[in-house]
Amino acid sequence: MDRQNWLIGQKKKDLLRQLTPITRSARGRLLLQGHDHSPLHDFSSNDYLGLSLHPDLIAQSHAFLDLAGCGAGAARLMSGDLAMYHLLEKEVAELKGQEAALLFGSGYMANCGVIPALTGRNDVIFCDRLNHASIYDGCTLSRAKLVRFRHNDMDHLEKLLRTQRGRGEALIVVESLYSMDGDRCPLREVVRLKEKFNCLLMVDEAHATGVFGDNGGGVSEEDGVASRIDIAMGTFGKALGSYGAYVAGSQSMMDYLVNRARTFIYSTGLPPAVIGASLAAIRIVRRQPELRLDLFEKVAVFKSALRAGGLTGLGPSQIVPVVAGESGRAVKIARALRDQGVFVTAVRPPTVPQGTARLRFSVTRHLSKETVAQAAALLISALRLH
Repeated sequence: MDRQNWLIGQKKKDLLRQLTPITRSARGRLLLQGHDHSPLHDFSSNDYLGLSLHPDLIAQSHAFLDLAGCGAGAARLMSGDLAMYHLLEKEVAELKGQEAALLFGSGYMANCGVIPALTGRNDVIFCDRLNHASIYDGCTLSRAKLVRFRHNDMDHLEKLLRTQRGRGEALIVVESLYSMDGDRCPLREVVRLKEKFNCLLMVDEAHATGVFGDNGGGVSEEDGVASRIDIAMGTFGKALGSYGAYVAGSQSMMDYLVNRARTFIYSTGLPPAVIGASLAAIRIVRRQPELRLDLFEKVAVFKSALRAGGLTGLGPSQIVPVVAGESGRAVKIARALRDQGVFVTAVRPPTVPQGTARLRFSVTRHLSKETVAQAAALLISALRLH
């Protein structure tokens, strides 16, 4: 491949990805390095509850750093199995309504480790078409037969299960909250189908953990199906304000993954400071449901202002995608908003399907009601101009 010409081609098609160095400020604001901008309001963050700057997370992170140093020093199956990992895993299991949990270095590593551990050449995976790239990469690594069903279409999933279930292991993989569309999976119906057809069910709750459920356990808790899910996966790097990931399930399932998930076996354990922050975050989301209420009050203000401007179909979550269509238009609108103090990312193919490039707005507790209302007004104006 001629790499330089490929890059030029991507730029001409408004598909070239580029890094944007920033400095984070308080209250959901950021500064762009090398640009003459005032602080921008950040609508691209996944720090939904604003916990990454919470004093309890920072204090606990410092405490664990002082206690155990900067790194684990080894993979957990060598000499890196710090006692604090087991403490966090216990708290995660309780949050997810499961028997046990296991930590991973990131959500990507969790999906790429767990899926190949559970399925192989003689098995089949039923995968929602809009699942995250890390899920698809995990499916590829497994070498199992991949069967994709239409997004959130339970009739299509049932038809495929009936005709392609096979005799080997069958795994259904969904996200409880889809990161580019902001819509929820009909988890109760997925659980019904997995039980009817004797499948394993893996649910990625990366964007739902901490945000949904009475205790912050995610959509699975809110829908009352947590105990019927075989593998509950989620991350600490979004609403929990830290870094890393987990999977939760039965003790025997976790024991199996310790022996089979290569991304766990061959990775150094997470840094102690990260463990401290994650522990503090879980305790906060379980004890302070008012954080979720505050977030969704701001989400309601944002969506109300967008509806007043003529936008509809805004979904049930804190993720609000606004489809622009072509990539060039999405980039122009993002730049126009940036010039007016709103930082939002244009999401383009291949992350989303062709012709559906979008502005992915993410509402967080960092932002005030006045800020989200003003951003909505600026967006409506930009859509009309571009």
